[in-house]
Amino acid sequence: MPLAIAGVSGRMGRMLLAAVEENPAVTLAGATERPGHDWIGRDLGECLGGAPRGIIVRDDPAEVMTAARGLLDFTAPEATLANARICAQARAVHVIGTTGFDDDQLARLRPAARHAVLIRAGNMSLGVNILVTLTRRLAEALDEDFDIEIVEMHHRMKVDAPSGTALMLAEAAAAGRGRPLSELAERGRDGHTGPRRRGSIGLAALRGGDVVGEHEVIFAGAGERVVLRHVATDRMIFARGAVRAAIWGEGRPPGEYDMIDVLGLR
Repeated sequence: MPLAIAGVSGRMGRMLLAAVEENPAVTLAGATERPGHDWIGRDLGECLGGAPRGIIVRDDPAEVMTAARGLLDFTAPEATLANARICAQARAVHVIGTTGFDDDQLARLRPAARHAVLIRAGNMSLGVNILVTLTRRLAEALDEDFDIEIVEMHHRMKVDAPSGTALMLAEAAAAGRGRPLSELAERGRDGHTGPRRRGSIGLAALRGGDVVGEHEVIFAGAGERVVLRHVATDRMIFARGAVRAAIWGEGRPPGEYDMIDVLGLR
């Protein structure tokens, strides 16, 4: 399956490149960077300090997608929205690992799924998606006598909070309780807040060092706690998950999917 990579010069872009190269089921068909980037118009291999690879880095995703059946996209919300329109026109699989979307941006993203396979997840690792499944099931099993708190930590350079993974976990917990997250989320506490609101779902974001990603879901009851935890030590788990998602999406009907679908955990 020929795949293209958006934002190939970035940390995740290079990880995606490595994941494509190690998987015999896919090939690299193209790569993009933002307009004005100094890699534009140059051979990707030479940009990376090696031998030519025959792939010229472009700033026009539409040009790249003429040769690709899928796009791996861990960029930024507005760039992803532009890429979604192009993937929809090309009827190509769009694998989205971008986080930090607001509600308006998510609404603008959805029309693309009428024409193409759109696979979006805040985290594409197998372990995290098992954690999401367990979180929903525990929230279903334990009533509101158990308070739910979600704590995440990432490296100092991460620009959005809470993380996309933390929001995935919070959405799963809210679904388990049968209520929308917008009614339950507590995203910050400061000063004299009063007692904890029964049934709320707390989210706390920590930033520092070079932490790849750590997430805990705490179910705190009277006299006991249940703690679910996932620790990522290598970003390649996200890149390999994205490639797996693209392969899974090829030939599927247009629509919105996530990694729970890809992994058969629903």
